[in-house]
Amino acid sequence: MASSSLLLPLSLTLLCLLSAPSSAYKSSLTLPVTKDHSTHQYLTTLSYGTPVEAANFVLDLGGSSLWVDCASRAAPSASLATIFHRSVRCLTAKGPEIETHRWLSSLANPVDQDQACQIPAENTITGKRVGEGELVEDLFEPSQQLLFTCAPTLLLNGLATGAKGMVGLDRSRTSFSSQVFHSLGTQRKISLCLSPSSGVLQFGNMAQGSEILRSLTFTPLLTNPDQNHPSINVNSVKINGKKVSFDAPLGGGAQLSTVVPYTTLQTSIYANFESAYLKAASVLNMTRVSPVSPFGLCFSSHGVGSSQVGPNVPVIDLVLQSEMVKWSIYGRNSMVQVSEDVMCLGFVDGGENPRNPIVIGGYQLEDVLVQFDFDTSMVGFSPSLLTKHASCSDFKSGSSAQPISV
Repeated sequence: MASSSLLLPLSLTLLCLLSAPSSAYKSSLTLPVTKDHSTHQYLTTLSYGTPVEAANFVLDLGGSSLWVDCASRAAPSASLATIFHRSVRCLTAKGPEIETHRWLSSLANPVDQDQACQIPAENTITGKRVGEGELVEDLFEPSQQLLFTCAPTLLLNGLATGAKGMVGLDRSRTSFSSQVFHSLGTQRKISLCLSPSSGVLQFGNMAQGSEILRSLTFTPLLTNPDQNHPSINVNSVKINGKKVSFDAPLGGGAQLSTVVPYTTLQTSIYANFESAYLKAASVLNMTRVSPVSPFGLCFSSHGVGSSQVGPNVPVIDLVLQSEMVKWSIYGRNSMVQVSEDVMCLGFVDGGENPRNPIVIGGYQLEDVLVQFDFDTSMVGFSPSLLTKHASCSDFKSGSSAQPISV
């Protein structure tokens, strides 16, 4: 670990890390990230079409595509091109949802050949899915032709006000990230730094040798067979150094999500976790109060001290592939201040039969630099930047990390 004298200027180091000119590394793309506090969603800005229009899109780490409400443009795009059913790009975009032999046989039908490629689009926040979005291609700045799905306006329901679609960042072939990697000819890496205000999302190579990169702890990136959501293996959980006892092993991996606001735990996991947290909180003389939805465990803020990493509450450790590899969650990322007098544990009951037993939500990812390396199938995460007197919000507009277009 670096000496404390080296930690003080870290906010400047962070600024240089992601806002340095692109010539500092082979190729990269940096996008701004903001948080919508009414929905707890994270958004970025993209500029596309002819004439160029800028629009906000909700980020989804587990999303497989870029979809847009094309009807919301102020003017139709002159550079928009339809992708036809007969094209290889249509087959690629459909992926496992289409049987190749049926697609090949349909090419003999002249009617099918002139049809636009229809691709499903999903609002992963509401679960609403439409099956007949039209696959198109348009120019995104700077000078990238990208595929996306034109989805109906009704799919915007549940998104932050003003959002025009969603940006999928998983490793599938036609996700936004995969297309950017191909366009840049860069390493398949995503570096994400969220905050309650502004943050950044970077594709490709980062400047090497910086202190923040050396601080990353790496763990294998898991992918469930039926989905591309990024996940990590959590072997156990500790609260203030004491291992939590669960009724069954924590199998299946913990999904990382930018569309789930707070970490969710399957009901039986949550019950044991809550019980263990209460015991640790009682040792610190924390006073439990009535819960505030959606949280199940809340405390009085009075008498609870604070530090640079938030309220002085029990530390939660997610133990990964070994006891030596852990993700430590301090008060800033575990407690949510719901009023002047009440703070609540930002871990919630996810129900009896969720798709994933553990989903690590956006609140727990804030002020942590997370790097997804799809080439090596590893995830790297930094300690809370607050421990180093820094924050993801250090990437402010006014540097070259300000909102830029794709």
